[in-house]
Amino acid sequence: MTDHARDELERLLGELRPRLHRYCARMTGSAVDGEDIVQDAMIKAFAALPDVGVVDNREGWLFRIAHNTALDFLRRRARGPVMQNEEALDMIAAPDSSDHDHEVAIASLSTFMRLPALQRSAVILKDVLGHSLEEIASITGVSEPAAKSALQRGRVRLREFAGEPEDVVLPMLSDAVRARLTAYVDGFRAGDFDAVRAMLADDVTLDLVAKLRKQGKGEVGEYYGRYAAAEQWAFAAGVVDGRAAMLVYDRAISLETPAYFVALDIEGDRIVAIHDFLFARYAMDGIALYALNDQQPRPESDSIVGVPRTNACLGE
Repeated sequence: MTDHARDELERLLGELRPRLHRYCARMTGSAVDGEDIVQDAMIKAFAALPDVGVVDNREGWLFRIAHNTALDFLRRRARGPVMQNEEALDMIAAPDSSDHDHEVAIASLSTFMRLPALQRSAVILKDVLGHSLEEIASITGVSEPAAKSALQRGRVRLREFAGEPEDVVLPMLSDAVRARLTAYVDGFRAGDFDAVRAMLADDVTLDLVAKLRKQGKGEVGEYYGRYAAAEQWAFAAGVVDGRAAMLVYDRAISLETPAYFVALDIEGDRIVAIHDFLFARYAMDGIALYALNDQQPRPESDSIVGVPRTNACLGE
């Protein structure tokens, strides 16, 4: 692999990363899992580059890698097969709809998860990302008629879901996780980053998404200097796509809607993984976001006062 080829792939991945994340997040129902899949797909793309030869459609090739990586993730999570091939055999067309009907693009991540994998993939690729049927077939590995059928059926199902009353699922965190999350956020609010560092596991990992990764309490502890020096942020404990998270608000823009979030993996009384989306705010698209117990910040302080923010789904 030449340096030029590697540089070109790195450049293309940088341009496509938000689109790849939009796809993977909707395939898995999670912004955090979607980002992990994007990173795995990027590693696979660099590993495959020396043997792949000439690729006419490099973007389609990358989406195919991301698609297969997402299916692998779903198989592992379900501990069973992802039903794609059987769907492709069902060639009875669903009622057609205009290719310009993009109302499904604003569906939340959890809504997409109600679709079978092939329908989900076809709708995301066409109505969210604008791919052609030919490209959808190439990415998913099915025929164009199968891709068209999956797209039509997926659109119909999403419209049916839109007509149903939405189930409001309140975030469920254990008391221990909630207490540790609240303590972590309180450390940010008070500027007590020594207390925050004390919560880290020795082998903690940091993913400052789209920027860098660090591991170990010593290296990760240095990351808090940026927050200690900044005054623009306000913080709240919350849940993003069912995961414990710190919601981060930009005081100059809005104390109603978070600018981004930091997802946390908590085991016992230790933070074992940090996923900071400061530089990847495209991840806010479509997430189900909640602030816990009156956690919305106020202009005059970070005190926890106000009305609970529940079911605050952030669409496009």
